[in-house]
Amino acid sequence: MKISIGFKLWTSYLAIFFIALIVGTLSYRSLSALLESAQWVEHTHTVQLTLTDLLSALQDAETGKRGYVITGEEHYLEPYQHALSRIESNFKESRELTRDNPAQQHRLDTLYPLITERLAELKEVINLRREKGFDAARQVVISGEGKNLMDSIRNILTEMLNEESSLLVKREGDSKAGSRNTIAAILIGETLISAFTLGAAFILSRNIARPLNAITDMAEKAGSGDLSMTLESNDRSDEVGGLLRAFAAMIDNLRRLNREVVEGVGVLGTSVSEIQAGASQLAAGASETATAISQTTTTVEEVKQTALMSSQKAKYVSESAQKAAQISQIGRKAVEESVAGIDQIREQMELISENIVRLSGQSQSIGEIIATVNDLSEQSNLLAVNASIEAARAGDQGKGFAVVAQEVKSLADQSRQATAQVRTILGEIQKATGSAVLATEQGVKAVETGTRQSRNAGEAIVQLAESIDESAQAASQIAVSAQQQLAGMNQLGQAMENIKIATTQNAESSRQAEAAANNLHGLGQRLGELTGRYKV
Repeated sequence: MKISIGFKLWTSYLAIFFIALIVGTLSYRSLSALLESAQWVEHTHTVQLTLTDLLSALQDAETGKRGYVITGEEHYLEPYQHALSRIESNFKESRELTRDNPAQQHRLDTLYPLITERLAELKEVINLRREKGFDAARQVVISGEGKNLMDSIRNILTEMLNEESSLLVKREGDSKAGSRNTIAAILIGETLISAFTLGAAFILSRNIARPLNAITDMAEKAGSGDLSMTLESNDRSDEVGGLLRAFAAMIDNLRRLNREVVEGVGVLGTSVSEIQAGASQLAAGASETATAISQTTTTVEEVKQTALMSSQKAKYVSESAQKAAQISQIGRKAVEESVAGIDQIREQMELISENIVRLSGQSQSIGEIIATVNDLSEQSNLLAVNASIEAARAGDQGKGFAVVAQEVKSLADQSRQATAQVRTILGEIQKATGSAVLATEQGVKAVETGTRQSRNAGEAIVQLAESIDESAQAASQIAVSAQQQLAGMNQLGQAMENIKIATTQNAESSRQAEAAANNLHGLGQRLGELTGRYKV
């Protein structure tokens, strides 16, 4: 039967759990019984205290009555008054506390009428002492009825206290027995749990920890390169047995793999040495061939560049000559147009000169008008001053006229200021007009000179155009010849470039083969080192 480690662990844990549960249950029941006994003990003490307080209250009432009867002083009744409320509350509490005890309930039923009758007798004595005096109260006390009632009450309370004392002894004994049982249950439970826990730990350690330690030691040896260990066969059917068998299979596979790798490394080393030698020879030959072709290609490239430069220069000369011829034609036409344009400019300059002269005359007229406006503003200012003087003479009736005079004066001042500004601007315009007249006269003279020079330049450009046409034809013939030479050199350069590319590719392949051989050689040495670390 296959028993797994998990099953063993769960069995141990569950056994410990159930033992702990049983011990806990027993301890709980013992503690519950102990607590219940303690509660009953406390309940008995409470009943005894209540009955004792009830008897004490009755005695306080008796004492208060006796003091009042003897002295007749009302303050001696204070114990009596306080005892009445205590007697009622203590009796009710005693009734409630002894509800579980029929015998005590029966005694209380007997006690209640006696207490009531006793309190009535006390009240009667007090009333007789207050109303009829000491002798009347003394006769009731001497009759002995009150003493008999009090003796009966005291006897019943004594019986109740004795019964509660018996119950207290019994309940204290039960409480002590419960304490002993609880302590015994806890000690026995702890002993059982400790013994079973130690037994389970010993068994699990023997069946799990020791085999795992052995496997760990073997794993450390295998990790350090020692594959020579042997594993004992086992018949365990749990996880540890499966782990041992799997580890043994792994060690066997590693040994077999190591032998195969060692054999492969030997074959690889031999093959790599041969490949490395052939690749070195091929790389050396390819390098020499590539060097020679590279030199030839460089020479062809230099000749090609020379032919290309000659072709470009010839083409440039031809194109320059053609452009010069075109430019000369355009220049001749431009000179003719310039002469015509300069004639128009001369006519415009003459017209501008006439307009500027006419504008100068108009500026003089504007100056005369401004002088007239300035005289008017001065007369208006003088008139406003006179009006202000007349308004001041007129008093209150001339106030409105004074305001108008003030406004007229203000307008006159503004007109004078504006006239001054306009005169300044007009002076600047007249200066500019004079300068423009002089510049116009000089421009007309310059235009006449430019017209004469343009005609001379046009004649020179016509002669230059004829010479450029002849140079352009010669340059075109040179450019065609250089283009044919360049085409031939391009074909030769392309062929050498193809040879160079092929040779470079061969050399690169040789270097790659040599590098691969070196890598394989290093890999073989590395594999040899790795396999040499394992001891089989």
